[in-house]
Amino acid sequence: MIESLGAQPWIADPATVAVLDALEAAGGPACARFVGGCVRNAILGRPIDDIDIATTLTPDAVIAALKAAKLRAVPTGVEHGTVTAVAKGRPFEITTLRRDVETDGRRAVVAFTTDWAEDAQRRDFRLNALYADRTGRLYDPTAGGLADARAGRIVFVGDAATRIREDALRILRFFRFQAWYGRGAPDAAGLAACAALRDLIGNLSAERVGAETLKLLRAEDPREAVRLMAQSGVLPVVLPEAAALGRFERLVAIETGILFAEADALLRLAALLPDSPDAALAVAQRLRLSNADRDRLAAALTPEPRLVSWLSPRETRQLVYRLGTRAFCDRAMLEWAASERAAAAVQWRALLPLAQSWTAPRLPLTGDEVMAAGVPKGPLVGEVMRAVESWWVENDFPADKLGLIERLKAVAQGMAR
Repeated sequence: MIESLGAQPWIADPATVAVLDALEAAGGPACARFVGGCVRNAILGRPIDDIDIATTLTPDAVIAALKAAKLRAVPTGVEHGTVTAVAKGRPFEITTLRRDVETDGRRAVVAFTTDWAEDAQRRDFRLNALYADRTGRLYDPTAGGLADARAGRIVFVGDAATRIREDALRILRFFRFQAWYGRGAPDAAGLAACAALRDLIGNLSAERVGAETLKLLRAEDPREAVRLMAQSGVLPVVLPEAAALGRFERLVAIETGILFAEADALLRLAALLPDSPDAALAVAQRLRLSNADRDRLAAALTPEPRLVSWLSPRETRQLVYRLGTRAFCDRAMLEWAASERAAAAVQWRALLPLAQSWTAPRLPLTGDEVMAAGVPKGPLVGEVMRAVESWWVENDFPADKLGLIERLKAVAQGMAR
């Protein structure tokens, strides 16, 4: 029986058609097939984000074919056989069939081939070594990929240890795919190989490890995958700072069951770490997080002031003003996840919308107004403004400008003595 994806809107999309037409004009009707994630997700009925195409054409021939069809060709990785086509503003990654000639655990030297089975043998997992032509017909060179996708099995192509030695990032990809697509017990041979070769992760670039870790944590429910990482000794290699998993697991339960439609990978990362801005900065530096993510992680893991579920609305507003909405909500979520009291959930659930819906006002006071009250230009202006601001915050942000000016005069007179 010939398996087929059936009618797929992304295959019939004019941009996809334009790219395939260009390739087939140069190499014939059998020269190009869809591969990897788009095929896997179509089988599973999941959204299609990126469309990858494998081809028997060499990169030079791909570029020439695209130019002949007046499509943009970007040589994003020609040495590894990859060209990105842009059609109607949409990118398509096109890679020549290849086989590994030499690998060092981080990168590979490849040779191009026209053998689809040979190309499949160098891929990571059998469910990623699936191909489909433009009619939707499926090709499964490993003879296990289609069954794996449908059963939720993450199985390496061929020997797991060999695949990992080719690229140690496949250890993290094993757990990431287990989080996103796995069902039931993990493949025993794959898990054992990941555990045995976990120290190879140290040879990878920080950027690759960081990106893969966040992709894993972005899964709807990565709890079982992270447990497997801990049990296999992989998690301590990636995140030696990781504390007990209880807070992380409760946070995921809160996110998936109560509040959010989308997973917050960075907050989940914070839940794995101790409440220490130093630990946050160390992890951010090692995983090469962006400056914004670094700052958010450090703010979330700063232990003081401690948040509690029974904050009054007034106290909540004061802390939101002091910390910022994002940091307040992050720390509230982490405190909620750390709490063992079931009754606190009701309080946290009410507190967070209050913080998210309130817009912090700006202090209605200028430096010129401070100087008009008799404060000389210089550092004292800032001191007076901070003192007035503190009073303003403690009094729940009154909008009475006259009252604020009166307070300013009192503070100014007090500092002048």
